[in-house]
Amino acid sequence: MKLDRALGLLREVPDFPLPGVVFRDLTPVLADPDAFRSVVDALQDEIHPDTQVVAAVESRGFLLGAALGYGWSYGLVPLRKPGKLPAVAHRVSYDLEYGTAALELPAEAITPGQHVVVVDDVLATGGTAAAACELVEHAGGVVTGVSVVLEIPGLGGRERLAGREVSALLTV
Repeated sequence: MKLDRALGLLREVPDFPLPGVVFRDLTPVLADPDAFRSVVDALQDEIHPDTQVVAAVESRGFLLGAALGYGWSYGLVPLRKPGKLPAVAHRVSYDLEYGTAALELPAEAITPGQHVVVVDDVLATGGTAAAACELVEHAGGVVTGVSVVLEIPGLGGRERLAGREVSALLTV
């Protein structure tokens, strides 16, 4: 029941960042300590037991990934937007629902054979998650799954990640 209450705090913001897009805002969940704990605990319940590292996608994924890393002793690797890292191992560009973007992996952050879960707030078209998986695999990591708070199934993200374990706490 706590998780239902937490997920009920998600806010829809119409026409953000562009007209016609409905942004799902996690901020009210993060601001409520019980809701935040419920969401992080539920994400942890879905993570493969062999996982060693959380690859957290900028920026809301950082908040979830840091809580998971601290709470369950995972390493944390931030996947950043271009221009934010002093040393970059690899960069991947991808399409979004409303444009294009890129993610970068910090140099020497993932070692070959490490088991890594990709964590973000929302799975929409799957472009961000697919790019994150590509970054992890380019470094020699093994993706154990993709974990998100919210999935928007009508946008095809899960299909784009076919063959991967994908867990979402809520679908809308």
